[in-house]
Amino acid sequence: MRRLLVLALLLLAAPAQATEIKLATWNIAWLTLKPTGHPDLPRDIRARVPEDFRLLQAYATRLNADIVALQEIDGEAAAARVFDPATYVFHLTDEDDVQRPGFAVRRTLRIIRHPDLAELDTRARARRSLRRGADITVEAPGGARIRLLSVHLDAGCREDALDRNLPQCEDLTRQAAIIARWAEARRREGVAFAILGDFNRRMPARDDFLRMLESDPPLARPTAGFSSPCWADARGGRPMVSHILLGGPARDWLRPDSLAVMVYAERDRSFRERLSDHCPVSVRLRLP
Repeated sequence: MRRLLVLALLLLAAPAQATEIKLATWNIAWLTLKPTGHPDLPRDIRARVPEDFRLLQAYATRLNADIVALQEIDGEAAAARVFDPATYVFHLTDEDDVQRPGFAVRRTLRIIRHPDLAELDTRARARRSLRRGADITVEAPGGARIRLLSVHLDAGCREDALDRNLPQCEDLTRQAAIIARWAEARRREGVAFAILGDFNRRMPARDDFLRMLESDPPLARPTAGFSSPCWADARGGRPMVSHILLGGPARDWLRPDSLAVMVYAERDRSFRERLSDHCPVSVRLRLP
């Protein structure tokens, strides 16, 4: 009996095992169920056929991420054609837009939904508006939490100086300031957080966009210094525009060398439209 009691006490005193999660971001390029020629779609966007969705489903299964920040999703029904709704729950921004950011989250994790970061749509009344940010907190079974923001920022200012007199750079500058305020609020709260998605921005060291997000300690950016092998050709990979930024305690949760880009086996350029011109980017985190 004494041995059993000692063993029980040792088990109670043992530290809880950390939870590892796979965190990814994936722009699935005009993921919609609307037919070709629908007035909500550009004229050059073709509808995906069942075989396209089958391929995307296979890649989502292979990705096997616990949390996927999504971009360019036209509703939960479209997301459910790629991610198994028995395995994932979906959260998308509450806006009337074909290209909505959001998340697919494994059902074993708890989601706390926050209001959209609506400010990111700096042209909300324009015919071609920008996109809001999808904002959630995810809680692992052990109780650790991480606040997540899925973004899809304005295109057209991938490497220009933000102070250049271009409308797209002006929009991106405003969006950077909004994200910086969101990140600062999370730092004041002392919570782990991540900003991830399609930034439409190449981010070399000392990039203007990164400088606007500067903090102490700085945000961790696992994609720093890497090119993307997604649709690489003989010239090699392309600069990353999808990024994962980690702040607060999440900086220390990153598993070193866990950055991965899942490339497609299909090499014909026609599959850029059938699948996506973006590939999933992922990291692994060890939550306490």
